[in-house]
Amino acid sequence: MTAGRGLRRKIEFLRCSYRRLPLPMPVRTRISIIKYRIVKGVRRSWKGMTGPTDAKFYAPDARPAPPMDEKEDFIIWGVINWHFRLQRPQHIARALVEKGRRVFYISVHMIDEDRAGFEVEPLDSSNRLFEIRLFAKGAPVVYHTTPDEGTVKQLRHSIGEVMLWADIRRPVSLVQHPFWCDIASVIPDALLVYDCMDLHEGFGNTADSVLKLEHELFRQADLTVVTSAWLDEIVSIHTSKRALIRNACDYDYFSIKPATVYQDPQGRPVIGYFGAIADWFDLELVAAVARRFSQCAVLLIGADTVGAASYLRSLPNVIMLGEVSFKELPFYLYGFDVCLLPFKIVPLTQATNPVKVYEYLSAGKPVVAVNLPEMKQFAGLIKVANSSEDFLSKVEEALEQPGRAEDIQQRRDFARRQTWHHRVDNLLQKVKEGREGPPVSVVVVTFNNLDLTRQCLTSIDTYSGYPRLEIIVVDNNSTDGTREFLMQWQQEAPANRKIILNKRNRGFAAANNQGMALADGEYIVLLNNDTHVTPGWIRTLVNHLRRNPQIGIIGPVTNNIGNEAKIEISYTTMEEMLSSSRNYIYHHLGLTFELRTLAFFCVMIPRSVYEKVGPLDEIFGLGFFEDDDYCRRIEEIGLRIVCAEDVFVHHHLSASFDKVQLDRRQKLFERNKALYEKKWGIWKPHRYRKNISV
Repeated sequence: MTAGRGLRRKIEFLRCSYRRLPLPMPVRTRISIIKYRIVKGVRRSWKGMTGPTDAKFYAPDARPAPPMDEKEDFIIWGVINWHFRLQRPQHIARALVEKGRRVFYISVHMIDEDRAGFEVEPLDSSNRLFEIRLFAKGAPVVYHTTPDEGTVKQLRHSIGEVMLWADIRRPVSLVQHPFWCDIASVIPDALLVYDCMDLHEGFGNTADSVLKLEHELFRQADLTVVTSAWLDEIVSIHTSKRALIRNACDYDYFSIKPATVYQDPQGRPVIGYFGAIADWFDLELVAAVARRFSQCAVLLIGADTVGAASYLRSLPNVIMLGEVSFKELPFYLYGFDVCLLPFKIVPLTQATNPVKVYEYLSAGKPVVAVNLPEMKQFAGLIKVANSSEDFLSKVEEALEQPGRAEDIQQRRDFARRQTWHHRVDNLLQKVKEGREGPPVSVVVVTFNNLDLTRQCLTSIDTYSGYPRLEIIVVDNNSTDGTREFLMQWQQEAPANRKIILNKRNRGFAAANNQGMALADGEYIVLLNNDTHVTPGWIRTLVNHLRRNPQIGIIGPVTNNIGNEAKIEISYTTMEEMLSSSRNYIYHHLGLTFELRTLAFFCVMIPRSVYEKVGPLDEIFGLGFFEDDDYCRRIEEIGLRIVCAEDVFVHHHLSASFDKVQLDRRQKLFERNKALYEKKWGIWKPHRYRKNISV
């Protein structure tokens, strides 16, 4: 194992050294393709010689900076590889790191492996920014397809390994392509944000399955971020949980004029453009510009994917440089006399908020653009054309009147207020608002066992991390100081704590009914006082119910219960419990299973279900069979009963009933069993699952 880790470190050193080489993007891309083919072939050959790969995954020795309690981690599910052209995804990630967040950028380039795991590349010296390449059999291409069930399962396991390695907690799962929906949406205790940058329907190679998955992402996301007003209007059909956060610029970078700038070899004025030269680039319009202004150089910088060089080669004043590195752009930008935005007006560009306009304005340059919806925000700063002839006229005006000093300063002042830091501040505010979530009420019934009650309530406060949470404690006439403790506890935080002090022991069902009747939450939790909850338990349960409307009631797995929810897990202290349960949860992301009856030591019920089914049946008195009965009633309205494998709650088991004499307990059991069978027929005893362990 030591030799293997040493080899991995050497390979990682070589990777990082290669990535620091100043290679042009086309060369780097070509090398990546060749490397991928070679490595894939070697892996296949190696597997053929040695048999199946060892399924054990060893996480990298290097570790990220430790998480910060008050600052969310971001898992960014990329739409491009990190080392591809520098765009919104990388700018957002870097700005988040500068705001003190840890960022784990999931690359679209996956590693073709049969097991769960990942490769990691540190991207900054603070150890807070990483590119992650997840293991996925076949290394699927995200743009043209959706992951099948096996791929989803493996990718969930792979990101679980990342979360264990980095100790990721309370993350924001920021999705930038629909391919990731079924993986990103199951991250425990996460806020799901869809950064909708483009109209995917506008790309000719987008499969119907991808569009369908995007609609599901709209439905599930806590927040959908759109980059333009036109896109916001389109997305409004699918979700009301939206925020308009446009693109921006690195003003500090583009506002500084380099010591040397581009000059046309023939001394001609330069009409310039930089960016992708793709399907939406209007070649006819550019050709018209070149013909009308033959005395000028028309300089085009960017990857040509539509044969523009061939189309424009008859025009001697058109210069095409191909793609250049981001750090070279100011050299060319400050050599432009006029900057162009020559796009076709199609749905894809109508939804676009072009980054390059902000970058042009950072240099104070005159800009001529076609009349796209997003040009409205630049009113008075750029020249907007309504036709080809108008475009040519506007270029002529810009050449003849490049602008007064105050015009140049106005352009710069606007761009100075449109930086990625401004956008990330907006994003973080929206994340904070989204974190509030729908209101949840937790009902805890107590009967003596003060120490357990104190531990339970402390764990709720410590590990729920859920702002819109109310806790209702109903005491069944305790005599051990519980009532006095609860009165003091309620006074410490009266805004979200409520208590009911019964003058007699009304039993489990009646006391829970009192709590539920008082609850304001959209989701209601019934929680025993002999439990200890774990980080993120509420949001993860809520997310399961929101993703799956057919679930009528859901509960966690646990260490100690008399049915299928029990798992084999080892720990001796609550600190060890937190570590062991986290390990189990991260290896079971998004997994649920159906069972006949949930034990009501911990269950969550949507209010809509509670209102249909009604309160617990109080005929069962002190306890036993009220949970079986309630599950049958939920089944009657056609809903599912589900246990979540990615939520763990420690349970001491029957602490209240331990106070009841054994013969009395048995009589109560038999009495309530008879009542249950009178309603529902023969009772089926609960059972365990086999071989369920960490």
